[in-house]
Amino acid sequence: MCISAAPAAFTGTTLYCGRVRHERHGLVHVLGYQNTAENRADGPNAMILHLPARELTPGHFLRTAGDDGILRRMVDAVRPRRAAAGGMDWMDFEAPRSVQVFEHDVYTVLLAADPTDVPAALHRVPARRRPALDPGLLAFYAEHFPAHTFAICCFDNAEARTAKPLLLWYEPLDPDVLTVPALDSHTGGSPDLAAHVPTDHWVLFSTDEAPEGWGAPVAHPPATRHALRAFLPTSVVGRSYAEPLPNGDFSVTHAALLADETLERVRRVAPGRP
Repeated sequence: MCISAAPAAFTGTTLYCGRVRHERHGLVHVLGYQNTAENRADGPNAMILHLPARELTPGHFLRTAGDDGILRRMVDAVRPRRAAAGGMDWMDFEAPRSVQVFEHDVYTVLLAADPTDVPAALHRVPARRRPALDPGLLAFYAEHFPAHTFAICCFDNAEARTAKPLLLWYEPLDPDVLTVPALDSHTGGSPDLAAHVPTDHWVLFSTDEAPEGWGAPVAHPPATRHALRAFLPTSVVGRSYAEPLPNGDFSVTHAALLADETLERVRRVAPGRP
């Protein structure tokens, strides 16, 4: 699952999107993403995430000190329900640039509103992590996701399997639609929007507007700092996917999320698909 800049295999993917009214930033969405990557390229590689965000800066990426289990705890909270039916290093904002480049865990991350701007910034990525990007793939993103923001997470062969969960927040284009990026192509080229693709995912959602008793409670370590805890859910709903599905992202409206904890109303969405 996901788009890679060169041949790769991604397994055991966990995707999370939460809706939070943050005390400082207002109504935001929080994205969590983790998988096991096997780089099958001869050199560096990257995974590309398209996000329905108005803006992304390094300050939107949450650093979790000594806590690799944030998404695992969410899956553990949901898993028994399906069978039966730490701290944060704050990063200050930077002034927006055409492409922002920074280090995050094992990744060198490029953030861009226009993916076709990325090649001109690749020289700022360390050579051991600098991938070759297919211009056709970047043009695909520019054409099909014109209002999105893009995170290109570059990694080298040795570090591919040791990444911590990605956790970031953003002001969404539509606060009432929660979406996690799940378009699939591991060849380095553009995804086939007409294809059915294999899945190996846990997909999780949350909202801080849920009534009491909604979802499965998530227990965060007592040492989790308030600054990070403010972005984390107290309860989640989720399910696993292990069957071929139409290529696309997972999306659900906020109203449907509140009305149906089984996630039967989650849709696979892709450009051009009604």
